Amino acid sequence: MQASAFSVKGNLGSDTGIINKFGRFNSRRISPSVKNLLITDRKSNCQLRLDSRVMGAELARARVRVENIGGSSAKPRFLKVQASGEDLEAVPSSPKSQGTSSGSVLPYVGVACLGAILFGYHLGVVNGALEYLSKDLGISENAVLQGWIVSTSLAGATVGSFTGGSLADKFGRTRTFQLDAIPLAVGAFLCATAQSVQTMIIGRLLAGIGIGISSALVPLYISEISPTEIRGALGSVNQLFICVGILAALVAGLPLAGNPLWWRTMFGVAVVPSVLLALGMAMCPESPRWLFQQGRTADAERAIKTLWGKERVAEVMHDLRAGSQGSVEPEAGWFDLFSSRYWKVVSVGAALFLFQQLAGINAVVYYSTSVFRSAGIASDVAASALVGASNVFGTAIASSLMDKQGRKSLLVTSFSGMAASMLLLSLSFSWKVLAPYSGNLAVIGTVLYVLSFSLGAGPVPALLLPEIFASRIRAKAVALSLGMHWVSNFVIGLYFLSVVNKFGIGSVYLGFAMVCILAVVYIASNVVETKGRSLEEIERALTSAA
Repeated sequence: MQASAFSVKGNLGSDTGIINKFGRFNSRRISPSVKNLLITDRKSNCQLRLDSRVMGAELARARVRVENIGGSSAKPRFLKVQASGEDLEAVPSSPKSQGTSSGSVLPYVGVACLGAILFGYHLGVVNGALEYLSKDLGISENAVLQGWIVSTSLAGATVGSFTGGSLADKFGRTRTFQLDAIPLAVGAFLCATAQSVQTMIIGRLLAGIGIGISSALVPLYISEISPTEIRGALGSVNQLFICVGILAALVAGLPLAGNPLWWRTMFGVAVVPSVLLALGMAMCPESPRWLFQQGRTADAERAIKTLWGKERVAEVMHDLRAGSQGSVEPEAGWFDLFSSRYWKVVSVGAALFLFQQLAGINAVVYYSTSVFRSAGIASDVAASALVGASNVFGTAIASSLMDKQGRKSLLVTSFSGMAASMLLLSLSFSWKVLAPYSGNLAVIGTVLYVLSFSLGAGPVPALLLPEIFASRIRAKAVALSLGMHWVSNFVIGLYFLSVVNKFGIGSVYLGFAMVCILAVVYIASNVVETKGRSLEEIERALTSAA
């Protein structure tokens, strides 16, 4: 989700193995005194490459692996639980039954990722176009109105992120995607045809609402349709496509120098993927988990057959029934998120996004251009490309490690690397002894920070949250957590420069380093590991330990 931060300066910003078979969960008794779950870290191997042809080959090989699982043996996995320093019993998940799968989720993940591309594109497109649209609309001397054009999308995204959860619960995931395409397309059209500032602001607001809904809906849908063993890799593809969207916005701005009116085309082309998203979702299966929760068992079975193959229907339905534990509870309301039953896990989701923003990604991106210029890199495009390449490279590495090392391990590694990078940046700006090397050290610190961020703090929160939230609160809890992301993003953007002017950038970077260290401590104590477990297994384990 770091994409919103990277959109400030037009830089790139900031979610294979074999399919897990969703079998029975062999639960042992867990002490009811469990308060803090810490699930050990293991992940199956996955690979994701940046080159588009190689990426296609990798995804094709992943599909082959999914379709040829008959000869593999499922090994028991263990859930290690701790509470207040006490080692508790290991809880093994039972081996899954053998079988081949004729389904494939990859095309449907690809359609959902159109939402991620639009997320990145709408955030990034305004940066290159702002100077030219300001002249065209007669506000080139009015910084306040320019600020409104830039920030209105953030306000809209906050609204969208909160409403997206309710829409997804009421209408389903695929129908909400189709509804989401309306503000995305209409907003892009209004921006492209705007003859006044008011129309432009309305267009940006609608587009912001659309990307707010997408920010919650894309990771939610992907997590609910993805096989356990590749859920991490597919979930982090969401983050990669957000970066692709921002890169597309950067590339789309290249003709502006020769054609000042090109900014209208830049906004207008976003209508195309919006329409494709709506049409594509008409052919995508609904989340089996949502269908089952609605009591639409037959529809859930059809969706499972499409996603994972007809031979998997009985297994997955058994797992869904076991996950519900006979519960007939209605969908949770917003106030249920703050109940003693759910608040702890919901607070973890909100805290992860709060740490993500307070860790300083906006500051690093804002100052990246001046940092690179101090090292002799005068081109803003070159600076953007270097930061963007670091981000994409880190996200690709995270994709390959997500199902091998685990979510929690990547988060701890990521925030630790960010803390070290922030300390280096702080020293390069404030320690006079390092003055002769400050430019080069600042560049190294910036690149290492972005790389560390993209390894975990960027892609993991949006992937992890749908995994740890119970099915009846999942959509609303994800929406609430992402709402925290957008609110904190807006507040930090509003006050950041004032804080820098008062305390100096070196001191601010030192403060960000302390936040990263606090994040490491918090994650080690509160965040669960979800690698290698189905959503139902995770939910049952958390429920048993409550």
